[in-house]
Amino acid sequence: MTVAAKTKRNIFLVWLLLVPAGMWFTYQTFPPHFSGKWEDLLAFLILTSVVAFMPMVINNTPIFLIQWVSLATFLSFGLFVEMVFAQAAVILLLLRLRIPNEQIFRVPLNLIMFFIVSFVSGIVYYALGGQTGPSLINDPHSLWLAGVYAVVNYLLNQVIVSFNLYFIYKSKGSYFGKDFVVETVTTFITLPLGFVLYMFYNQVDLLALVIVAFPFASLSIIFKLYYASEKINAYLQKAAEIGHQMAERLEVNGVIDLFIQKLSEMLPVDYAYIFEVVNEDELQLIRRIQDGDHELPLNSPKLKKNEGISGFVWLKEKAHLYATAKQWKRYSKGYIPADAESILAVPIRKNKKVIGVVVLVSKRKRAYEKSQLMIVDILCSYFAVAIENAKHYEVTKTQSERCALTKLYNYRYFEKLLNSEFNKLYQFERKVLSLIILDIDHFKSVNDTYGHQAGNEILCELAARLSSLIDSRGTVARYGGEEFVVLLHEVDKEEAYQLAETIRQSIANWPFTLQQSLELKQQQVKITASIGVASAPEDAEDPLALVRHADRALYVGAKRAGRNRVAEYSTV
Repeated sequence: MTVAAKTKRNIFLVWLLLVPAGMWFTYQTFPPHFSGKWEDLLAFLILTSVVAFMPMVINNTPIFLIQWVSLATFLSFGLFVEMVFAQAAVILLLLRLRIPNEQIFRVPLNLIMFFIVSFVSGIVYYALGGQTGPSLINDPHSLWLAGVYAVVNYLLNQVIVSFNLYFIYKSKGSYFGKDFVVETVTTFITLPLGFVLYMFYNQVDLLALVIVAFPFASLSIIFKLYYASEKINAYLQKAAEIGHQMAERLEVNGVIDLFIQKLSEMLPVDYAYIFEVVNEDELQLIRRIQDGDHELPLNSPKLKKNEGISGFVWLKEKAHLYATAKQWKRYSKGYIPADAESILAVPIRKNKKVIGVVVLVSKRKRAYEKSQLMIVDILCSYFAVAIENAKHYEVTKTQSERCALTKLYNYRYFEKLLNSEFNKLYQFERKVLSLIILDIDHFKSVNDTYGHQAGNEILCELAARLSSLIDSRGTVARYGGEEFVVLLHEVDKEEAYQLAETIRQSIANWPFTLQQSLELKQQQVKITASIGVASAPEDAEDPLALVRHADRALYVGAKRAGRNRVAEYSTV
C-alpha cells in the first residue's frame, strides 16, 4: 500500500501541531502521580519497553499487546505518564519492525493515534469520576470504571486503525478479517493481566512486575515459536505444490517462468535473477524480473566463478543471506539495481553439482529470513529436477519432429500439422490454406559431381533460406530427399504463388557455398528448384488432396515445362 507524498507531509504536520501541545496540556491538567518513586517509574518503563519489543506476529501482522501494561501504568501513575510510556512504546515497536525509509511517516502516524487513544480514554475515565491509584479490590465502582477505560481505549484504537487503512492507505480489503478477530481475542485475554499487575503492585510493589511479566514474556515466546513453525509449514506446503506444478511443465522456458513467478509471489521480491552454469568457469544470466517485467536477457555478460554475488555463491556452493546493502556491496557485479537492500542467493544443484544460481532482491532492509532461505533451497532442488526433465522431453520431441540434418520439421510433424489446420478450416477458424512443394532440379547430378556431403550442405543452406523467407508466415518442413514443403495459413493462392516465385529466385540467383566438396576446396554452386502451389478449399477439400494437387502442379506444371519455375494447380 502506497501513500502519497502530500499525505505523508500532512501527517508530520498534524503530529507537530497536535502531540507536543497535547502532551503539555495533559501535564498541566492531569499532572503525574508517583511521589518520587523513580525506581517504580523506571521499572514500569522497562516493562513497557520489553512488551513493545516483543510483539506477537500472527499471519505476518505484528500484534501490539501493550494495553494491559498501559492500563496498570495509567491506574498507578496517571494519564500523563501513560501517554509518555505509550509514545515510547510506539517508537520502540517501529524500531523493532525496522520500517524502511519510505515508511518513516508511520512513526508520527502511530504517535498521533496513541496520543488520541490515551487522551480520549483517560478523559472519559476522569469524567466518569475515576481517580489515580484506586483500590480495585474494595471498590467495585472503581473496578467498573477501569474496565470502561480499557474498553474505550481498545475500541478507539480499532476505529483509528480502520480510519488509517481506508483513508490514508486506501485499502479496499475488509478490516474485520481473521487478523482483527485474533487481535481482539488476544487483547481481551491479556487485559486481565493489567488489573492483576496493578493490584499486585499495590500489595508487593516491584515484585509484582516480575510475577506478572514473566508469564507474559513466556507466552509471547511460545506464540512466536508456534507461529514461526506454522509459517514454515505453510512455506513447505507451498513449496511442494510449486514442485508438482514445475514437474508438470514440459518446456524449459515454462519451468523457468513458473519458478521465478512463484518465488516472486511467495516472497518479497522486487528483482529476481536466474543464472545457469554454461561451462566450468562461467555463469550466464538466463532470466530476470526487473521493474515488474519478466525478461529473457539477450547478450548479458557472463560472470566468472567468485565474480559478483552469484559467482561467490557458486564458488562456496552454499546459500547466502544479506540483510542490507552494506553487507553485499563489495561483492556486487553491476547487475543489481542501486536501490536494492536485502539479497537471498541460493545455488541450484543437481547430483551434488552446482548448475545455476538464483538471486532474489528486495528494496527493503532485512526482508528475508533464514527459514525462507531453506524454502528457496528446497524449491531449487525441485527446479533442477524439473529443468532436467523438461530438457529431456524437448530433446526427445525435437528428435521425433525434426529432420536431423536440416533441423526443419519432418514429414511426421507436417502431416499432423496439416490435419490440424484442415480441422480449423472445417470449423471456420481458418479461411484459406496454401501449400508450396519445392523440389531441387537435378539434385542427383549435384551429389554425383560434388559428393553426398556437398549435397547435404546444399540441403542445410536451402533449409536456412526457406526458414528466413517464410519466418512466421507459415511452417517449413523437409518432405523427403530433396523435397521441401511450406504450409501457409490465411494466405490465398495468388499470394502463395508470389511467395513461391520469390523462393525460386532466391535459389536460382544466389549460388550455394560448398565447404566439403570432392575438390577439397570451397566452391560456389548454382542450383534451381521447381515449385508447385495449391490452396484449400479452392483446390482441395481434404489434406491428402491438397498435397496431391500441389505435387501435380510441381511435376506437371513445373518439371515437365522445363524446371526452374513455379506452377499452380489447375483443373484445366
